Amino acid sequence: MEFNEQLKIYQQMINNELEKYIKKEECLETVLNQSIEYSLINGAKRLRPTLVLATYKLFKEDIEKCMPYAIAIEMIHNFSLIHDDLPGIDNDDFRRGRPTTHKKFNEATAILAGDGLLNNSYIVISEDIKSAEDINEIKRKIKILNEFSIAVDRMIAGEYVDTEYEGKQITKEELEYIHNNKTASLLKISVRMGAILANCREEDLKRVTTYSEKIGLAFQIKDDILSEEGNEEILGKPVGNDKKAGKCTYVSQYGLQGAKDILEKITKEAVEELEIYGEKSKFLRELAIYMQNRVK
Repeated sequence: MEFNEQLKIYQQMINNELEKYIKKEECLETVLNQSIEYSLINGAKRLRPTLVLATYKLFKEDIEKCMPYAIAIEMIHNFSLIHDDLPGIDNDDFRRGRPTTHKKFNEATAILAGDGLLNNSYIVISEDIKSAEDINEIKRKIKILNEFSIAVDRMIAGEYVDTEYEGKQITKEELEYIHNNKTASLLKISVRMGAILANCREEDLKRVTTYSEKIGLAFQIKDDILSEEGNEEILGKPVGNDKKAGKCTYVSQYGLQGAKDILEKITKEAVEELEIYGEKSKFLRELAIYMQNRVK
């Protein structure tokens, strides 16, 4: 099956599952539920939940068993986007070609929508743990819950440092710290959740973890590049905001071509990490290249 066809299948599976978690009933918090739906059901790329499913499928076929974890990571991702866009952080008016949540509704509603998604991600995982059938499965899922929680903590820490260092000169080590926490942490846990749920061997877990760390950093470097030279109509948001805000990025630190060279190098390394699995890892290897070449 061609990569784009398989990606669409994963995206449709995830979109169908997300619909089940949207609260449609009339209640006093109906507008809050609508704001959550506005953020969550929005034609996103669904890369993080796709990584959960595709990594699981590298070792096992019954991918429906890891769907709750794919849903949980997408909820966390959208929580982070809502809060990133707020006036006190990035102050963005548009995302994916539409008004950001606080512009569509209001700031208080956006804050609470993000909080709701954060909390619901833990509800989804804890409900799945309740249904575990044996002690070993329970232990694996508790391990995932612990790593999931740490990844969210690291993402928040990375966002704080990124915000705190706006307009300041930072070292290359500090820049990598921001990217590895702010962006790469969720991509890394997406891959690790799929692998741990599949109960893969320890050496396989180490290999896919290395892959995830490399694509996580590559993803943020590509974001830095797109912020410098992307197409606003395709991106759905203004280009140049990072430079305007005085953010230190891979482009400001290494130059545009330097950032592209680093991106190509670590993407190649990520792909090579999975070559041992042959045809079974084809989708994940092509996903790394897709992330490198994306235009939004």
